[in-house]
Amino acid sequence: MDEEIKSPQSEENEFFKRLEEIKTKGLQMIEESSLPESLQIVRANLLGRKGELTEILKSVGKSAPELRKVLGQAANEVKIILSDAVENRNSQLLDAATAFEGTADITLPGREPFFGGLHPVTQMCYDLNDAFRSLGFEIFTEPEITSEKYAFDNLNFAPEHPARESMDTYWLKGHENGHGAERLCLRPHLTGGSVRYLREHGAPARFVYPGRVYRNETTDARHERAFFQYEALIVDKDFSFASGMLLIKTILEKVFGREVDVRMRVGFFPFVEPGFEIDMKCQVCGGAGCKVCKHVGWIEVMPGGTPHPNVLKSAGLDPSVWSGFYINIGLDRLVMMRYGVDDVRLFHSADLRFLKQFK
Repeated sequence: MDEEIKSPQSEENEFFKRLEEIKTKGLQMIEESSLPESLQIVRANLLGRKGELTEILKSVGKSAPELRKVLGQAANEVKIILSDAVENRNSQLLDAATAFEGTADITLPGREPFFGGLHPVTQMCYDLNDAFRSLGFEIFTEPEITSEKYAFDNLNFAPEHPARESMDTYWLKGHENGHGAERLCLRPHLTGGSVRYLREHGAPARFVYPGRVYRNETTDARHERAFFQYEALIVDKDFSFASGMLLIKTILEKVFGREVDVRMRVGFFPFVEPGFEIDMKCQVCGGAGCKVCKHVGWIEVMPGGTPHPNVLKSAGLDPSVWSGFYINIGLDRLVMMRYGVDDVRLFHSADLRFLKQFK
């Protein structure tokens, strides 16, 4: 059978019919595309190297010579229409994606944002800084690694004092058998910072020096191996003991927002003379007695007293001219009193369930 020969008119009609189908279907698929990714697939199927419109454009060269110009022009017009539709739809989808990342249901209730907060010990330190600054004190810091010279020798500790032994102090490896400035340790207290400051700045002086200290001791509800202290020192001429007592009551009142009952007992510390144990009424039990205060209603929060003459001499000051008042606040215990917490280990546990209460 002879191959059917199509007339130019028949070929033209069939071409335009196919072209109209591609345009109609293509515009519908472009409009129904809901994501930029799916739109690119539609574009490739229509206008890509093997796309439907590309294939029909290739067929123009096989058409009758008198039809090629008409058919090619019509196919290119459809190509422009589909290309413009793809670009417009892509812009719409990108605008929508900017307003809502991914799929968003605006009818759902919102989520409360999570906010962190300062650790309660840090917050207490900042509160004390503010209180002391308001009284004209300077904030001072020193390295956590110190030496036997600053931790003990300058503070009038006797050579055989038990605090120098490894049972109390963490000596750095390789420095256990040294002496003085060559024997390094983690600072067991902050008091050595007082001599550092006075040697650098001289007297009169009024400063505080907060920080972490380290002691090799058994942990319990009131004690930790690494804990925080907050020391304050005034060095001046003829500074009275009554002024020191007023300082203590003023600071505690600023921290707790109310007057706090305190008492002072005679105590011995190598770096003060005379020395005192300064207690406050237990805020956990209100003075009734609990495990924090060992059921006596009072808890020691700071030692204090007048700087020992030998300490002033170590700082290069004449003890016949200069005097003063010194306190060492147990920062962790003060935080326990503020919030009524009965175990200091909770503050060092990193338990977010406990810490988030103080945001």
